[in-house]
Amino acid sequence: MADDLLASLVIAVLGGDRREEEVIRVLASAGACVRTAGRELAADPRPAEPHPSVNAALRSADVLLAPLPSLGGDGRVWSALAAAPIYLLPADIEGMARGARAIVGRANGCLRDLAAKGFLQLRELADDDELAILNSIPTAEGAVQLAMQLSPVTLHGSTAAVLGMGRVGLTLARLLVAIGCHTLAFAEERAARARSLTLGCEVASLDEIGRIAGRLDFLFNTIPAPVVSRETLAGLPEHAVVIDLASAPGGVDLAASRELGKTAVLAPGLPGKVAPVTAGRLLAQVVRDDLLNWSGKGRGGRCL
Repeated sequence: MADDLLASLVIAVLGGDRREEEVIRVLASAGACVRTAGRELAADPRPAEPHPSVNAALRSADVLLAPLPSLGGDGRVWSALAAAPIYLLPADIEGMARGARAIVGRANGCLRDLAAKGFLQLRELADDDELAILNSIPTAEGAVQLAMQLSPVTLHGSTAAVLGMGRVGLTLARLLVAIGCHTLAFAEERAARARSLTLGCEVASLDEIGRIAGRLDFLFNTIPAPVVSRETLAGLPEHAVVIDLASAPGGVDLAASRELGKTAVLAPGLPGKVAPVTAGRLLAQVVRDDLLNWSGKGRGGRCL
């Protein structure tokens, strides 16, 4: 019954990476007509239909699916698999079915304006709790993998700091504790501190990071604000590894880390890099549920 709702939809998948392969697989298996654009270097599952342009893929489509990285202000759509840059323009949206659905990571101003004018219904996944919590698992595993590759010491028996006890921070802290790493959780909210204690972490305030830096073998940041300064980096041991998981603009002074000779890396988008199949399945689950809820309210289309 659920698949019958999806089978009536024409869905255009723009750009992205290997994660979208899983989304395409799930939607196509449910009978949806799936078109793609900006994925020339992909091996997308059949019966997905490659189109030569964004405009062609969106013509009369019921659903637009763009990748999780934000749409550029100029309409550029992120894609690791495009032969050339691709853009989503107002004329492309206007060619879609009236009242179409747009599922994107984060929309730009133009897309929001078109949604406000009633050209489409907009769903942004960047702040979706369900997807963020699910994605925290491959993010945490990827962060640990990267730390192991960069460090001359094991995580087991070491001391690590996790800055920010949000969705990613909590999952990462749980994993570090399970490995046998003495984990310091830096958080300001009382509830986050309490959750950190239940995981077996030592709790500290962000204003203590400079004083504690000399104890750290690893520092993981999840806060998208300048929280790891030159002074903090200078206080780290020579072998310490710093991994910034925060969304732009990040929270680590990477320029200072280079000048100081510290090992520090910015690591955005880890789910799509270290576990694209799992991350794709998680994304497909969220997209499928959204479309079932939306199409169940009477929206449909046909494959042209």
